[in-house]
Amino acid sequence: MSAEIICVGTELLLGDILNSNAQYLAKELARLGIPHYYQSVVGDNPGRIHQVVEMAIARSSILIFTGGLGPTPDDLTTETLAAFFQTPLVEHPEVLQDITEKFAMRRREMTPNNRKQALLPQGATVLPNPSGTAPGMIWQPKPDLTLLTFPGVPSEMRRMWQETAVPFLQAQGWGKQIIHSRLLKFWGIGESTLATKVADFFDSPNPTVAPYASAGEVRLRVSAKAPSEGEALQLIEPIAAQIQAIAGWDYFGHDEQTLATVVGELLRDRQQTLSVAESCTGGGLGEMLTQVAGSSDYFQGGVISYANTVKTQLLGVSPELLTQLGAVSEPVAKQMALGVQKQLGSDWSLSITGIAGPGGGSDHKPVGLVYIGLAAPDQTVDIFEYRFGQERDRATIRYMSACNALDRLRRKLLDSPS
Repeated sequence: MSAEIICVGTELLLGDILNSNAQYLAKELARLGIPHYYQSVVGDNPGRIHQVVEMAIARSSILIFTGGLGPTPDDLTTETLAAFFQTPLVEHPEVLQDITEKFAMRRREMTPNNRKQALLPQGATVLPNPSGTAPGMIWQPKPDLTLLTFPGVPSEMRRMWQETAVPFLQAQGWGKQIIHSRLLKFWGIGESTLATKVADFFDSPNPTVAPYASAGEVRLRVSAKAPSEGEALQLIEPIAAQIQAIAGWDYFGHDEQTLATVVGELLRDRQQTLSVAESCTGGGLGEMLTQVAGSSDYFQGGVISYANTVKTQLLGVSPELLTQLGAVSEPVAKQMALGVQKQLGSDWSLSITGIAGPGGGSDHKPVGLVYIGLAAPDQTVDIFEYRFGQERDRATIRYMSACNALDRLRRKLLDSPS
């Protein structure tokens, strides 16, 4: 018994709309302990929808559809499913009345094509839509097969899922075993290196451990199946603790924690402050810090010193250094860090200067070369050189520069007496 998510809409295939519905439903299925092995996206075409359904019913017992329930000619989900299972459509007067009342309440004219939204396959149960005009359905067209349909509008789908679909699935016996996960996050270690260190955990049946990687950040998802979240956590926590011990300072947090939130917590605990001076990141580091609620407790502010004149006039960087060595150099990163620390009166400061590309690089200073300065309360400065590679795009270089700056500060705070 497993579920399958089928998202209908040509706009999804074209990339015009982000498919957030599939992500939401996948997490909800895990929360209910419903196995989920396949997802499909199909355009607004009856033949192709038929093909997807034919494959899905051979491998899954719960099919969850989103999209294609509106009044326009390309909204084909309901009628296509009825045709596939050779079942006539029946008009539901209560649905038609609900649609009519919603149009009247919004002082909009109801056009005749909206009437098709009141049509459902014979034997299907209405899945009410409190927010919109397109209802869904819960239908069991044959034994051991359940179809649930939802509109593509995320807010409508989510409310319908919570208010009707979840109680229905729980009444069918689902939700007695839930799947709960903890996402462990690491920075400063490669995916393959971490995987080698924790390889023994990948064979664990419950909880399971699986690696994920993105730009710079490595993640391990530890998932357990149990009757409750509390019991799942009892299975997860010993494994998570062992992995954290193996990873050491390369582990920085879990779930919703970010490098910025973790650094903020460390600074707040020490009652210390931070300022930043940015060149190639153009304010990206400051944005990460200020996205954290309450960051004004420890973040003094920053200087976006994109031009050399700003480096000299606001940060006190030596014009001679800029002439001799260029803005992308260790001494300039050092003076930027000390300059913003002095100007803003912070305990700690970070500076970033580099070449984010796509142009501006040379054989001596290629695209992807970045220097990070970290000034401590005693005005000592650590400088870190990174070469992110010319093949990386500008946004990735900027993002990784800001994250590495935060990670260097995190490690320094952990290593320094408070």
